[in-house]
Amino acid sequence: MIKALYPGTFDPITNGHMDIIERASKLFDEVIVAIMINPRKTCTFSLEERQAMIEKCVAHLPNVKVISDNDLTVRLAHKLGAKVLIRGIRAVADYEYELSQATSNMILNDEIETLFLVSRPEYSFLSSSIAKEIALFGGDIKDFIPKAIALEVANKIVKRNR
Repeated sequence: MIKALYPGTFDPITNGHMDIIERASKLFDEVIVAIMINPRKTCTFSLEERQAMIEKCVAHLPNVKVISDNDLTVRLAHKLGAKVLIRGIRAVADYEYELSQATSNMILNDEIETLFLVSRPEYSFLSSSIAKEIALFGGDIKDFIPKAIALEVANKIVKRNR
């Protein structure tokens, strides 16, 4: 059984993230979405809110589970028995950043591979930050955020910034 780990902050999860998760779920026996705590980021949604939203969005994928952690990603993968780290690539800037992360992880544990999945063109510009900014100014985020949580996300962002 091959397990893959898809780490991120997912603040909030986007349709681009979901596309990566759904594609990875077809490639691996188990995909673990890991909400990682990044001390350099200030999140809009609590860890519990993000976990609940992601669980709602992946409920149709029986081989996907959601966890949270604050360890080094490669160490978490090892603990969980995941042999692959999944990373989405939107543009050249993502590739440069992800390549340095993948190289560092390879030095820390060369038994864990990083697999880059290229974003579909319709998601190549999409980030959680963009979706939050659109929601903040009253824009419709239904094409950016999974339908199951779009209203919840928009309401929280507007309420938080009043």
